[in-house]
Amino acid sequence: MKKILIQFFFLIIITTTGYSQNNPVIDAFPKGTIFHGNVKYNNDTISKHLLDIYLPANTKGKVPLVIFIHGGGWLSNDKYADIGYMKKTVAEIIKSGFAMASIDYRFSTQAVFPAQMQDCNCAISFLYNNAEKYGFDKNRFAVMGFSAGGHLASLVGLSKNNDISAFYMPGTSKSFTFKAVVDFYGPSELQLFPGSSNDKSPEALLIGAAPLSRPDLAKAASPVTYVDKNDPPFLIIHGEKDELVSPNQSRLLSSWLNVSGVKNELIIVKDAPHFGVMFDSDEVRNKVMNFLRNYLELKKTTSF
Repeated sequence: MKKILIQFFFLIIITTTGYSQNNPVIDAFPKGTIFHGNVKYNNDTISKHLLDIYLPANTKGKVPLVIFIHGGGWLSNDKYADIGYMKKTVAEIIKSGFAMASIDYRFSTQAVFPAQMQDCNCAISFLYNNAEKYGFDKNRFAVMGFSAGGHLASLVGLSKNNDISAFYMPGTSKSFTFKAVVDFYGPSELQLFPGSSNDKSPEALLIGAAPLSRPDLAKAASPVTYVDKNDPPFLIIHGEKDELVSPNQSRLLSSWLNVSGVKNELIIVKDAPHFGVMFDSDEVRNKVMNFLRNYLELKKTTSF
């Protein structure tokens, strides 16, 4: 019996250590967080078709889900990337009783747009179809993205009610909906980029051509194209001194949402660059958490 207990204890140590080694941001989450790592969402061998799930400890009933989409110019980083400088925010998400899923998707150097949208929608469909298994409330999904991930999060949220078949892999369920979208400094109009005539720019690599030479492709990949009155509420956050993605990208998206009567709030973070710990400040975090609690109905707060 003693030998069995020793072996069991040793197994726990190995398992916990393995999770820590495979997940460089696991320490950002509260103790007791339930972690499911490298879950295949498309039942294939593509390394980018993986997601991580973080569940709050000791939950009762079904919990709302926040879906993270990472940034990196559509050609770098992974599902851990933005968590690294948003540690207080992700910890607060779990402490508040939300589940979180962070997804990977194919880079533009592997497949051009709309492959990234197909991957995001496939991952979200997987989460919806497996809500019972993981304890999600499938009627309380929010999506949150950073930079290129903010672009994809906005596109996912805005295009859902347009039923764009090219944005889905064959056989992908389209049953999911979103209660809210949080967009951190994501591009909203590809032709607004200063390098929109450069066929080597990240936005050109995304669509396979310089946006100014193929405005049709640029339009199809721009979130503002899909704004309508039936879209979910948005919280948009951008750095005042962002030199990679102009704050005008977020101003334009907010303006289109206003014109269409969609609830939204735009926060320009004073002196903030393109990304970093300034977006994990108490002020920004409180805005994000109140927005999520309000629209995912975890706790009623006053709507903006």
